Amino acid sequence: MQKQQVDLEGAEVDKAVSELKKAGEEDTVYKSTGTILIRAKKDDLLKELEEKKELSQTRSTVLSKQEQRVRDNIKELQAKLEESVKSRSASSSEKSSPS
Repeated sequence: MQKQQVDLEGAEVDKAVSELKKAGEEDTVYKSTGTILIRAKKDDLLKELEEKKELSQTRSTVLSKQEQRVRDNIKELQAKLEESVKSRSASSSEKSSPS
């Protein structure tokens, strides 16, 4: 869920950068700050968005690695649990077998 939000944020930043690059040097651009818009310099906004994009990519990579570690841990625990269940059923069937 967190990774999806980060990826969505990255896509939004990409779209914003794309639109901002279409703006001419003479065009007035604004930055959203809370509930208001503030006039800003195009170059400053591009730099800010590129930094935000880089941060988003880093967070996405970190979350992907965390997700993979969790998946690996789950597989390992599942294997241990299955082994434990097998050994218990094997030992209980040995006890119930008449000798």
